[in-house]
Amino acid sequence: MLRLLSVLLLSFGLALPAVAAQVVDWLDLLPEEDYQAMLDMPEIGHDWGEEAPGDFTSNLRNRDRDLPEVMYSTRVVEAMHDRAIQIGGYPVPLDTDARGRYTSFFLVPWPGACIHVPPPPPNQIILVDYPAGFAIEDIYEPLWLTGQLRVEQTSNALADASYRLRADEVRPYQGE
Repeated sequence: MLRLLSVLLLSFGLALPAVAAQVVDWLDLLPEEDYQAMLDMPEIGHDWGEEAPGDFTSNLRNRDRDLPEVMYSTRVVEAMHDRAIQIGGYPVPLDTDARGRYTSFFLVPWPGACIHVPPPPPNQIILVDYPAGFAIEDIYEPLWLTGQLRVEQTSNALADASYRLRADEVRPYQGE
């Protein structure tokens, strides 16, 4: 029946409505227990985990693991899997095409997030695939992305991500 309806609509120059992308906030990607842990977490500055008295090498090796557990969380909201979304965030460039346009990048909730220590937790990082490529001029300028979100754990030398987005559109953010 749906196929017949599609044929009739297309023959009259009409199209079936596309699934509208849901505007998603970064907090929507946090499961309940992580959301509460984030609210309860102390403020973390760039000097978090700096040397305490004692062995310099030991302190250096352990400083990244001094953060609250929620900062390492890979827990996800399974209901977000395969959802058409629109989300705003900041790019962390990874791979470019022959034209120098970024086809792969992380999207993070605040500017410069993966450049500074500590990075966001994996469930607040999205690995973006955008085959069309996008010229990222400034990592401190926010973007709007629309596409299909998947729950997928990925890891590289720069960061771990708990979500992956196949972007249909990437554009400069317009709004508040």
